[in-house]
Amino acid sequence: MSYAIVGFGKVGQALAHAFARKNIEVTVASRRPPQALAPQARAIGPTVVAKSLRDALEADTIILAVPFGEHREVAKALPSWKGKTVIDAMNAQVPLEELDGLLSSAFVAKAFTGARLVKGFNHLIAAKLAADPIVEGGHRVVFLSGDDEDAIAPVAALAKQLGFAPVKLGKLDEGGALVHARGRVWGPLIFQDLFKKEQ
Repeated sequence: MSYAIVGFGKVGQALAHAFARKNIEVTVASRRPPQALAPQARAIGPTVVAKSLRDALEADTIILAVPFGEHREVAKALPSWKGKTVIDAMNAQVPLEELDGLLSSAFVAKAFTGARLVKGFNHLIAAKLAADPIVEGGHRVVFLSGDDEDAIAPVAALAKQLGFAPVKLGKLDEGGALVHARGRVWGPLIFQDLFKKEQ
């Protein structure tokens, strides 16, 4: 399984730290050329590799960590997203009318035709995402939701590999609504920094 993070701002870099901590290779890309990202990527760790957007999108699993308004530009970079898993780590701080009455991830899914979309890693601030997720014998929780159950399982496995405790919330319009930010409406689980103890 290959991984890419698209977007190399605070959240993208925080996720890159999580991969580097576990020596898991991940490609990072943004609108900027790879050589502009390379020094920061190298500083995070040797498993974090800056590439062009086109090369990054060859990964099996792509984490979207771009500002919400840019996701459609990313979507246009591939003619088909079939066979790809897209993890939506964005929060939609846009007016509700721009979302066609949908939750943000359902809106995003329309742009990534054929992809299996999972909402995840969006409810924590970047500093918490970047920090070691193992705290006082517990693992920091990340919430996952999606309409394709088969897509959630490998994302949960990745979250576990990164040291987090994945908690599945069900479909996007059910449990997923708990971690969605739309306009000025924040789901009740946004920013909840929870830990799960080992059984």
